[in-house]
Amino acid sequence: MICEIISIGTELLLGDIVNTNAQYLAKRLKDLGIFVYFQTVVGDNEKRLLEAFDIAFKRSDMVITTGGLGPTQDDLSKEVAAKYFNKGLILDFNSLKKIEEHFLRRNLPINDAIKKQAYIIEGGEALLNDFGTAPGIYLEDKGKVLFMLPGPPKEMIPMFENQVMPRLLKYSKGILYSKVLKIAGIGESYVEEKIRDLIENQSNPTIAPYVKEGEVTLRITASAKNQKEAEKLIYPIEAEIRNRLKDFIYGEGETNLEEVLGNLLIKNNLKIAVAESCTGGMLISRLVNFAGISSVLLEGVVTYSNESKIKRLGVKEETLKKYGAVSKECAIEMAKGVALSLGADIGISTTGIAGPSGGTDKKPVGLVYIGMYFNGIEKYKELRLSGDRQRIRLLSTNFAMHWLIKEIKNWGRGE
Repeated sequence: MICEIISIGTELLLGDIVNTNAQYLAKRLKDLGIFVYFQTVVGDNEKRLLEAFDIAFKRSDMVITTGGLGPTQDDLSKEVAAKYFNKGLILDFNSLKKIEEHFLRRNLPINDAIKKQAYIIEGGEALLNDFGTAPGIYLEDKGKVLFMLPGPPKEMIPMFENQVMPRLLKYSKGILYSKVLKIAGIGESYVEEKIRDLIENQSNPTIAPYVKEGEVTLRITASAKNQKEAEKLIYPIEAEIRNRLKDFIYGEGETNLEEVLGNLLIKNNLKIAVAESCTGGMLISRLVNFAGISSVLLEGVVTYSNESKIKRLGVKEETLKKYGAVSKECAIEMAKGVALSLGADIGISTTGIAGPSGGTDKKPVGLVYIGMYFNGIEKYKELRLSGDRQRIRLLSTNFAMHWLIKEIKNWGRGE
């Protein structure tokens, strides 16, 4: 099977964006035994893009494109591909529903340009986009295969891993089997530093990292005759990764932080109460995502003002005057106060400066304290985060949940 990668976007031609997509795809296709003989970069121009399709399909069996699936006028990829195959575009209602839900959650208007993303090539299949709005497309026609993927790597990579890889099995010898590790509490750069040599020297199995909402996912994929052989190939690599990243790996497969934390709380019959300031209810909202959490979650309160911290949580006035609301002392008193007021085994709190204003030299934007009260033991963590307000709140929430997971696991082991 000979494949060609077509990277679509004028910004790529101008050098404004580095073409990391082609590099990623070429490596992953090599692992499958699918040969990439050609790579093409073409701008957002209908005539030149049509020529690129014609050339590619004359010399290759499969074409994978990235880019040009968005809502703007210069997003022409699927329109040109449909023209090349002499097919129309049809509305994919599942994709439209997903797009509408995405905009409804954010209270944003939806127009015809946005809806255009839900159209796919007649006879093709929509590829789900878990990290964006535009679906991808899979089409097999007259012995030729086309995969169309979005341009942003954060959308393209998981779509390729989750939607394209399973479909490539029939074009590849043997099977592909993957093990997914979920990581939190550290950034992508730290993960890469810890396992860089494993990635650089990979062959079979391969390691594919990608980032989602302040977490890192590692997908370890082996190509083999059967699953048993694939598992044997994966095991030593997985063991080495676990040895290096240790408790930063909180789960595997399709799980998430709230599911792992919720199961641990229920399994150990630990009642929890939450007091939030800078995260503003984000932590309690994530916990409530987990069905069954009501058996252990007692209450979540947002104590944004100093007055609320004093009246609801029993934070001392002298603590606020001496150390301020953004301090380890305040975080600990918040966690202890919410736990004791409800008789919870665990109290968890967040307080910090999410920005964009309010920071000082001593307490800059991104300074966050997480407080914990766990069966009478008081602890805290100090975070120095970067990014916009939403990112700081999200990272704080993720860190708090991951810290709780580690503490409960250690408590269960008697550490």
